[in-house]
Amino acid sequence: MKFYIIGDVTVDHLYHLERLPEPGEEVTPQQASMKPGGAGGTMSVTLARLGHAVTLAARVGDDPFAEYALSRVRECGVSESAIQRDPRLITSTITVMQTSGGERAMISDGAANRQLDPAGFRKKDLDGADALIINAYALIEGPQREYSLAAIEAARGTKTPVPVFIDLGTGAVNKAGTTLLNDVIAADYLMLNQHELQALTGTSSISAALAQLGQAGAQRVVVKVGKMGSITWTPDDTELVDAYRPSGKVVDSTGAGDTFTAVFAHAILAGASMGGAARAANAAGALAATGVGAQERPIAHEDLAAIVPELAAAAPAAPTPAPKTTRSRKTPASS
Repeated sequence: MKFYIIGDVTVDHLYHLERLPEPGEEVTPQQASMKPGGAGGTMSVTLARLGHAVTLAARVGDDPFAEYALSRVRECGVSESAIQRDPRLITSTITVMQTSGGERAMISDGAANRQLDPAGFRKKDLDGADALIINAYALIEGPQREYSLAAIEAARGTKTPVPVFIDLGTGAVNKAGTTLLNDVIAADYLMLNQHELQALTGTSSISAALAQLGQAGAQRVVVKVGKMGSITWTPDDTELVDAYRPSGKVVDSTGAGDTFTAVFAHAILAGASMGGAARAANAAGALAATGVGAQERPIAHEDLAAIVPELAAAAPAAPTPAPKTTRSRKTPASS
């Protein structure tokens, strides 16, 4: 299968703390690490490891962090043909502070990612694609939003329409609120968590929010509900899909939602039902959280086939050889 992905690539600074610091307080982390991350990067790496051909559209700075942010993407053979270089802004970074009790605070800088130049998008990039996946941060502002909207329009306009998967993010919904609804409602598959669902619709319950999405024209929605698992919804059916409990210890939830989205799309294209795809995605997100860093714990075909019988017959493709490292295209900084 061929996937075209629009989303951020970042350098993640991860700090595991006993508790989040008070204003003005200095604390020492129990563990600190730096890892490649970003929704676009993590989804791309996950799908490439499952044997798919993946093209990632993102923008990085002309700085050393860019090489690190893209290091796992390159290692996994993801195409960099749609990666842009920004001569002015730095590569995006995220600082994540989290406690063993589940509290988390983040500092996120969209930086070069938000300047993804729509002039660099070519309709032929979607030729032969089996799916387009977009993280909602790419729909919030700047040239990156225009790029994403152009890609969605192109996906709809191909001879055989390309299915569009859109995954929301808490920061994106908090910033855009209900105005984001118009951009995402026509997605073939819309994925979000409970907080994002209620913020997107301005409602106070899951049932009311799903009813509103249905009235607005949504066709397929997946709601991530944490320790309860996930909920799949269509106008005709609603199903609670139980969470997966990994044997390993959950140590870092960074990127687990992005892994969920990638594996859900993988399973749908492999022929699984929405419920089966959600079971596979629940497992993938949980397994990803057993490693420190969004892209550390590989998700293999064997992981999924053992949990979802529908995927047992989907033989993995041969690994794609990593291309020779080349400098990405440098495009002017957008104003």
